[in-house]
Amino acid sequence: MIEFGPSSRGPQELLARVAAGRFKRPRTAWHCCLEFYSVATRLPEEFRLTPEDALTLLAEEVLRRFDVFELPARSRSSFLAEVAREQVRGGRLYDAHIAAIARGSGAATVVTENLRHFGGLESHGIRVCTAAAYLSHQQRARS
Repeated sequence: MIEFGPSSRGPQELLARVAAGRFKRPRTAWHCCLEFYSVATRLPEEFRLTPEDALTLLAEEVLRRFDVFELPARSRSSFLAEVAREQVRGGRLYDAHIAAIARGSGAATVVTENLRHFGGLESHGIRVCTAAAYLSHQQRARS
């Protein structure tokens, strides 16, 4: 939702299409909402959003248009046991959490600019791609 040059084009185009209603209701993880707020309010000053603006963007652009999922309470212990067994360390925990939510919510595709941390989802039948690749695939499917 914040433009950072060429790397923002795919994600911004995808969000514009979501806003235009060109996709059935997409999904996101509650963690992603928290991460957006956290990052947006601590960016370098020229990009930083006020807490009020971050909240407005979340409410209008995400919460109004996306179904938001969390890891069910009954799954938390098994999730922690799984990440410990897989030797997940540091911030990779958050990506593993988002991946677990994707699996649990029945997601067919995860769109991310961080492909490396989500490749394991493909073994669960979940496609992982960048926003640009997703848009390109959608374009080809319509042709």
